[in-house]
Amino acid sequence: MSSYPDVDPVSIVVTVPIVVIDSIVGDVYIEVMAEKSTGTWNATHLPDLTGRTVVVTGANSGIGLTATDALARAGAHVVLAVRDVERGRAAAARVRGSTVVRRLDLADLSSVRGFAAAWQDPLHTLVNNAGVMMLPRQRTVDGFEMQFGTNHLGHFALTNLLLPHITDRVVTVSSGAHRWSDERIHFDDLNLTSVYDPRRAYAQSKLANLLFTLELQRRLTASGSPVRALAAHPGYAATNLQSHAGSPVMRGFMRIGNRFVAQDDRAGALPTLYAATQDLPGASYVGPDGFAEMRGGPTLVGRSRAASDPLTARRLWRVSEELTHVRFPLGEREPAAPK
Repeated sequence: MSSYPDVDPVSIVVTVPIVVIDSIVGDVYIEVMAEKSTGTWNATHLPDLTGRTVVVTGANSGIGLTATDALARAGAHVVLAVRDVERGRAAAARVRGSTVVRRLDLADLSSVRGFAAAWQDPLHTLVNNAGVMMLPRQRTVDGFEMQFGTNHLGHFALTNLLLPHITDRVVTVSSGAHRWSDERIHFDDLNLTSVYDPRRAYAQSKLANLLFTLELQRRLTASGSPVRALAAHPGYAATNLQSHAGSPVMRGFMRIGNRFVAQDDRAGALPTLYAATQDLPGASYVGPDGFAEMRGGPTLVGRSRAASDPLTARRLWRVSEELTHVRFPLGEREPAAPK
């Protein structure tokens, strides 16, 4: 996704986790320590990706375009899945390597189904990068709140529809903003129709991204699939995503932050690239290793308690299936009979 400021722009208090249980997958605990760092890893450390196909949603700008360029330079064939094909082609022309542009509007489930139905070949990696941020009240084509519908439901449907073709991993871009607001999924009002707040809506969608990754990995493990589900966040990266915020005050704040605090989109793309190419456990979450995870090299990071709740993750999955009419396609193996 383009990028997100991962510190609450209203609060002056930042909470940095020290030791976190990042997730539970099956019977395996993934422990993340704040001091664990990958050091100076950067895009020059990417492995040879020749022969691999990667889909990157929202690949025409920001960290999506930067990640696309790095993956293509490393030898991957990268599919830019974008809403505006002309902008996508202009972006692809700047990429050195093998690319193709295909239309995908995550705010329209018929577009998601069309993209997936046209896919025939093996797909090594799906990078769920696209998204929108802190918009005024809007709805998707299917009637969902725009941020929840685009950032979560669109990618939920896309992942499950493409999953029979995926051979290695799914990387979903979340944000430190999953800790904002009241840190919960509003199951009684997912569209936030009672009281709409752009920050709360964005936070809910980013929390949903992490819960989706957690439950996807559980289901992949239960089905015996070797595919892994991982998540990443860019820290505070200066891209054009923040310019779409509905509030002029917020846009002004973000312009200042982009100039004086944020890292550039090349650094912001590193957690995504690390999650997409390194040998990491399923359900891992990658972000910057600097103060408050705003900038720095990619490393495993923690997530909030709300983002680590397996029961909420399963509930969100069931609700998402009902809303999108898309199901997990692989099935889960029955437990082995006791001997």
